[in-house]
Amino acid sequence: MVEKVYVTYNDVHKLCQEAAPQMLATLQPQLMIAIGGGGYVPARILRSFLKQPGSPNIPIQAIGLSLYEELPVTDADTTAGVVDQIGTKVMRTQWLDFTSLGGMENLVGKRILIVDEVDDTRTTLEYAVKELQKDVQEVSRKLGRESEKTEFSIFVLHNKDKPKKGVLPADAIDETRYIAARTVPDIWICYPWEAMDIDEHDKLAAEQKNKTAGA
Repeated sequence: MVEKVYVTYNDVHKLCQEAAPQMLATLQPQLMIAIGGGGYVPARILRSFLKQPGSPNIPIQAIGLSLYEELPVTDADTTAGVVDQIGTKVMRTQWLDFTSLGGMENLVGKRILIVDEVDDTRTTLEYAVKELQKDVQEVSRKLGRESEKTEFSIFVLHNKDKPKKGVLPADAIDETRYIAARTVPDIWICYPWEAMDIDEHDKLAAEQKNKTAGA
């Protein structure tokens, strides 16, 4: 059985607080892109810790991605078409909206931090980076601004220590621009925004921590 680990909102807050000084020292993001739905809460918390005196809040954009694969239907199936199952294919459900920021050209030349809750198979992160990189390159060419470097970086709360299916493009992301607050084994992480009963979730988290402390 896969081990379940319960993460509370306080845990998330503290992980973001812990990671923020490194981001300010090395990444200095000018724009955050949260991958929904796990990236929303960490991105908002990070914005408070990354806020610099006299500077405006860092804008947050959101993208929605669904990860699934198409399995061929066999003769025994009663429905036509394909079956969707969590797996390898990434589909956009929401993309960038720059209505309030002036357009896609506002990505060009920026330091952009992509935020998600967990790096599991890396499939979603690979898709996000490559698609955003492609969008920026296209806009840069149209505007004649190819010389302006756009830097992508990544922050996740948890990186699972396991073989990855996805590969981050080396020309967009290197190890200095990838930050994971924690690297953990291949466990089942239960985040608070997924909980139907937050009191029960926090109770299980507390019991787990007490058990670990007493071990």
